[in-house]
Amino acid sequence: MSTLITNIAELMTQDLEHRVLKNAAMVVEGERIAWLGAAASAPAADEAVDAGGRAVLPGWVDSHTHLVFAGDRTAEFEARMAGEQYSAGGIAVTVDATRRASDFDLTRLAMARVSEAVSLGTTYLETKTGYGLDTEHEARSARIASTVADEVTYLGAHLVPTGLDADAYTDLVCGPMLDAVRPYVRWADVFCEKGAFTAEQSRRVLRACRDAGLGIRVHGNQLGEGPGVQLATELGAASVDHVNYLASQDVAALADSWTGWDPSTGTGARGTVATCLPACDLSTRQPLPPARALLDAGVQVALASNCNPGTSYTSSMAFCVATAVLQMRLSVHEAVRAATYGGALALHRETGNDADGERAVGSLAVGHRADVHMLNAPSATHLAYRPGMPLTYAVWRAGVRAR
Repeated sequence: MSTLITNIAELMTQDLEHRVLKNAAMVVEGERIAWLGAAASAPAADEAVDAGGRAVLPGWVDSHTHLVFAGDRTAEFEARMAGEQYSAGGIAVTVDATRRASDFDLTRLAMARVSEAVSLGTTYLETKTGYGLDTEHEARSARIASTVADEVTYLGAHLVPTGLDADAYTDLVCGPMLDAVRPYVRWADVFCEKGAFTAEQSRRVLRACRDAGLGIRVHGNQLGEGPGVQLATELGAASVDHVNYLASQDVAALADSWTGWDPSTGTGARGTVATCLPACDLSTRQPLPPARALLDAGVQVALASNCNPGTSYTSSMAFCVATAVLQMRLSVHEAVRAATYGGALALHRETGNDADGERAVGSLAVGHRADVHMLNAPSATHLAYRPGMPLTYAVWRAGVRAR
């Protein structure tokens, strides 16, 4: 079955050539993009969809979420808005509620959150464990996550549970807990921050997970300057997320990690993506990450929602894009790229075509996965020009109409 989407006013591909096509069309065949180009040259297809002069861009790739949880932290949010400072300890509230919830309820809640995200244009997303924090409940969270998300990350090293010795808990994270989650996850993460895990504890976790065959990522430099970025680049992490507080040497380390990669061809050794989470920063009243400086230094940047119950209870990637444009000094094209191709790069899913079998996400090109986001607007500029407006008009996820 093939579908021609025609009468597209603006087609922002976010491919390696950064093409933005006017008066365009594309053909979706099964789960793949079969053709794109000028509407006047479009081939025939089994069915046609008239975009009505709307804009089309890749579906959002949300590379950082925490969707498997139960409970509510409204009181914590209200206290923070009243002036209380954010700290990592609030995670324990969600851990208690999540442990008490049934498998059915956790799955139902996570599926509903994924559906919300898809309705807002997200077509590929990662989610983490991290609200179980013992072997049984982390394994359960990983198993449930694997049924609802495209990518799953092990985050047993989210917080040291109350009453446990930090080093003994780190041993658990590196040993029996890792073994229990391993069948369900592709990635591992650690919260390398004051009040969570030290640099040495974080290094132990990341090395153990890497030795077990997992890709690694880091929560770092959220609450102050710290070792997270340096650790991520030292160990070759796919991404370091938050990056609010960066010293000059942190920016340099991230930039150096990309010197072996050619952005014009997408080839060479990937570096460490700097993933910015602006919705979280507004909620915690942290300074926004220096995304402009990172891009100017040659660092590859991603935007993600960090959807979680404590500090960023939203899956609106459009909100993150608007914030990046209006407050972080990114252009619309740069912000959309960070929320699509950048997220794919952070998940090592930016490549793949007909010959590879695993299709690329985060960009629109022949052979890539047909993840398509149509806006009820003539251009992507409206994402920032009309912030907060419900601009998602239609969504295709792996070629299937999802909205």
